[in-house]
Amino acid sequence: MGKPTGFIEYARELPLDRPALERIRDWNEFHHHPLEAKLREQAARCMDCGTPFCHIGKILNGMASGCPINNLIPEWNDLVYRGLWEEALERLHRTNNFPEFTGRVCPAPCEGSCNAGLVTAPVTIKEIECAIIDRAWEHGWVQPHPPAVRTDKTVAIVGSGPAGLAAAAQLNRAGHSVTVFERADRLGGLLMYGIPNMKLDKAIVQRRVDLLAAEGVRFVTNTEVGVNYDPRRLRANFDALILCTGATRPRDLPVEGRELRGIHFAMDYLTANTRRLLNGGPNGDFLDAAGKDVVVVGGGDTGTDCCGTALRQGCRSLVQLEILPRPPLERAPDNPWPEWPKIYRLDYGQEEAAAVFGGDPRVYLTTVKKFIGDSAGHVAGVRTVEVTWEKDAQGRYLPREVPGSEKELPAQLVLLAMGFLGPEQGLLDQLGLERDPRTNIRAEHGRFATNLPGVFAAGDCRRGQSLVVWAINEGRGAARECDRYLMGETLLP
Repeated sequence: MGKPTGFIEYARELPLDRPALERIRDWNEFHHHPLEAKLREQAARCMDCGTPFCHIGKILNGMASGCPINNLIPEWNDLVYRGLWEEALERLHRTNNFPEFTGRVCPAPCEGSCNAGLVTAPVTIKEIECAIIDRAWEHGWVQPHPPAVRTDKTVAIVGSGPAGLAAAAQLNRAGHSVTVFERADRLGGLLMYGIPNMKLDKAIVQRRVDLLAAEGVRFVTNTEVGVNYDPRRLRANFDALILCTGATRPRDLPVEGRELRGIHFAMDYLTANTRRLLNGGPNGDFLDAAGKDVVVVGGGDTGTDCCGTALRQGCRSLVQLEILPRPPLERAPDNPWPEWPKIYRLDYGQEEAAAVFGGDPRVYLTTVKKFIGDSAGHVAGVRTVEVTWEKDAQGRYLPREVPGSEKELPAQLVLLAMGFLGPEQGLLDQLGLERDPRTNIRAEHGRFATNLPGVFAAGDCRRGQSLVVWAINEGRGAARECDRYLMGETLLP
């Protein structure tokens, strides 16, 4: 695959992003593609490794290792190296319905388990994947392909995020009539409103949705099943139902002062900003960081997106609190290859904050002790405390406050980005679905069937908060098992 000596001859090389101080002045994507010659060089680095771990798609030590959708990475790397771009697209689409999404927002666990990474730097798999699909759209190679024959089976899908769209694409391909219900005013779920435009341009999401519609998928927006649409109608009017509602219950921070105005969940903030951007003007739920001291609580991807958004809105200062310790610069002994490398990284939001304010905005081993309000009941500051992680009697690590470590930060806007606790429960209660101890829908991975006949679950509502690429994996898997349920057998991969 690639050039046998390519990983020796060529160094890993990524294209330069737009400069941080330039890109925070707009909402456009900031990644560039390198020239074709450079891409072919990078694809040449895919070594003839014999056993490619890049596409194993396993969970090791709690983290994804290799590609969860088992992308045929060595094959399309070799095809790009040889300049066979259309053939590379065909290989890419065999396993991935939406490479333009994963090529932008996936953290690339495939690169963490790349064999070349054992001896040098891993192959730039994510960059090559994105280049293949972007070139394909540019050259008109991605066209709608409605099924040649329709069955008489109907399927309803609740949720138009990556799991729901993947399930819809696969079931439509099998010839079934698919209707996707979405509670928001636009389609895409997390892809549309949870990820900022500079990371994933919404025109790219809409382009793929339009393609699915041209292939025969029916979409219904502004319809929240369980609220303004009776779920019993779905069971009565469709032959099967797939729930892809996501894990949208945010983790709260119940400390003193939480009731103060100006403290918001991260997803509310990000959603309102994207809606304002797409609508071309202000909307009632818009939250503006302009001229404010902003504190983001949570050091993950959503927290990073809050940082990037606040900077573009013109915040006065920015601090991001992370309760965990700062990761090491290199793999720790208990984090061996092919596990995902848990190392220190500057993501785009922190890189931009460093360019504006002179340093990484993250403060590690720190949490909120109290929110401080002004006389009008609005948040004015955050009292923080440092923590250490110690084992309790059961051997579990728990944070312990460090005496005398309290500090106060100014804050007129606080964004809570501490992850999610599972799916919203109302629809699940109405349907009578069984749940696991984490309140996710109980449905075994690989089968995706719930306790109700003909009802399946996929994505974050089944597995909990996870990656877009895992949602695509689950949407495809649920479609396969739904097709088997409807037809008695399936040819879906």
